[in-house]
Amino acid sequence: MFAAVLALLACIGDARAEDGHALWMRYVPLEPALAADYRTRLGQVVAPDHTATQRAARDELQRGLAGLLGSAPQLPGTAATGPMLVLGTPQSSALIAPLRAQMQPLGEEGYLLKRKRVGGRDVLLVAAPRDIGVLYGVFHLLRLLQTGAALDALDVRQSPRLRLRVLNHWDNLDGHVERGYAGRSLWDWQTLPEWRDPRYTDYARANASVGINGTVLNNVNANAQSLAPDYLDKAATLADLFRPYGIRVYLSARFSAPIELGGLDTADPLDPAVQRWWRDKADQIYARIPDFGGFLVKANSEGQPGPQDYGRSHADGANLLADALAPHGGVVMWRAFVYAHDVPADRSTQAYSEFAGLDGAFRPNVVLQVKNGPIDFQPREPFHPLFGAMPRTPLVMEVQITKEYLGFATHLVYLGPLYEEVLRADTRTRGKGATVAQSLAGMAGVANIGTDRTWSGSHFDQANWYAFGRLAWDPRQSAQDIAADWAALTFSADPGVVRPIVGMMMASREAAVNYMTPLGLHHLMARGHHYGPGPWVDGGPRADWTSVYYHRADHNGIGFDRTARGSNAVAQYSPGVAEQYGDLARVPEPLLLWFHHVPWDHRMASGRTLWDELVGRYSRGVRQVQGMQATWAGLQGKVDAQRHAQVTAFLRIQQREAQWWRDAGVAYFQSVSGRPLPAGEAAPPHPLAWYQALQFPSAPGDGR
Repeated sequence: MFAAVLALLACIGDARAEDGHALWMRYVPLEPALAADYRTRLGQVVAPDHTATQRAARDELQRGLAGLLGSAPQLPGTAATGPMLVLGTPQSSALIAPLRAQMQPLGEEGYLLKRKRVGGRDVLLVAAPRDIGVLYGVFHLLRLLQTGAALDALDVRQSPRLRLRVLNHWDNLDGHVERGYAGRSLWDWQTLPEWRDPRYTDYARANASVGINGTVLNNVNANAQSLAPDYLDKAATLADLFRPYGIRVYLSARFSAPIELGGLDTADPLDPAVQRWWRDKADQIYARIPDFGGFLVKANSEGQPGPQDYGRSHADGANLLADALAPHGGVVMWRAFVYAHDVPADRSTQAYSEFAGLDGAFRPNVVLQVKNGPIDFQPREPFHPLFGAMPRTPLVMEVQITKEYLGFATHLVYLGPLYEEVLRADTRTRGKGATVAQSLAGMAGVANIGTDRTWSGSHFDQANWYAFGRLAWDPRQSAQDIAADWAALTFSADPGVVRPIVGMMMASREAAVNYMTPLGLHHLMARGHHYGPGPWVDGGPRADWTSVYYHRADHNGIGFDRTARGSNAVAQYSPGVAEQYGDLARVPEPLLLWFHHVPWDHRMASGRTLWDELVGRYSRGVRQVQGMQATWAGLQGKVDAQRHAQVTAFLRIQQREAQWWRDAGVAYFQSVSGRPLPAGEAAPPHPLAWYQALQFPSAPGDGR
């Protein structure tokens, strides 16, 4: 009986070890021969521990090597003989001090991993100008060890390409996460500041492992109470925990806080009392959080207060806060996601219309945070026309890691290809080769993190957090290479596991586009919660909250005409891009219906009519999900049973919902076009009214 209990406990322990909580930092034992080789080559560890960041680097290395190699490394000090692994900066290590000049180009956050002979000994250096670079270097080294990399000629030099690499948590003070699909907020405001949940440190470790250096704790639809003294004390505790990992804390600021917290009768940015209130508030914050990052602001959008309430510009509002933060070194991240109370002819044009003319009007410590596309995190959008159009204003690209419009947490959709597609897009604002990435000062990702044991609501959604961090560090990286790293770290370094998983991941985004919004269609989701198809949605308080506003399907054709004959949104792009997007013969087919209203019988590249191609794309998306199911089934026995079973279940959900998307879309657009289904295409199993009648009052993540 006792033996049976022990066996049961062992099984429970194994299950917990593979429930996804460890993310890509599992540090599971390596194959014995490889572990023995690494033990010989790494020898003993010499690492300083005089600062919190030094201790974090040393602790992570010990944790990683103990798991990978089966025993914790020896820490004998500089008197050690034989091979050594040396961590440090020129200031903290005499062995690294001679490399000071070589490391200057690495900057404040860069690092090098280098194998060399020092005093007749074989030494592997993890060296950096600053402690945080050493920590980043430790995570890089552990990534190499986890994937079985050779160490003989190791010579790695890395520095981040972007300065701001920030997560945006849309977490409310009541614990609800808007557009979150991984449970409640990670921040337990009730028990802070007294209780420092160990998950907060694990969160910081995960972010540091991919180079994320900032976190906005609260929703952009901000509650002024987040700036009240008691909540600042709570935020200060999180800042203390995150600081050793190079992560600065930011807060979303409600523009009307001087009224709601300060008792003023106005929040006019040109009012001296308002300016004084924000200066005093900044002083309060920095007294608690000396390295506070700054404010994120959503203003005059979706009913949020802002400077336009007082006849002032976005620059007036941003500069008000920038002036308050400037003495402390803080920044203002001012969101460009805006649309007016009056519905414009084309909502996609509004951000450019409001902000492009303000280039150069912002203070130096203001960055404009611009969504990757001109609408709202759709499965596919063209790049935002503001990228490249504001050379005197630092821009941060905002992307969604949580999948508000992409099937929530249950659909396997790897977003690396989406990020890569936008980052590599050519704005042609300075001739060919002026990519979106080159116009950026940073990236911001709307976090998909919550209290779920997987952190993100599903095992594969962890990859989007990971890919965001890696691409924010260096936008030139390949989404496919990042997927391969993640798969090896998360499941197994066995190529027979990595290759099929990467194949699934790289095809998944296109599959979702096909079964949701093919050929440039967009905003076809159900109203409000955005769960499931709703191409029929119309009416309500705003036309641009409806699907029919965007697809404009009628008996003759489908698509939003954004050419010079229509809304002329193409004119917001540089001439080379505008000419391509505005020409029906040259526009890329994946964006066809974004920019053109096209007849149903238009001939596509495949030779089929638009109608036949549209139905075919819907069906192809379903088949692609079925292909992912088959690939994953083939990995049974190669992936631990617990995670394999959950992914299998989620793929079953995705297949069912992809079919639902296909059938509902085909039923609706056939009712509009009056066209027969292409040969070989099955009719939807239900009439259109059946799909229209479906209700989902408990859909997760809604902002209600």
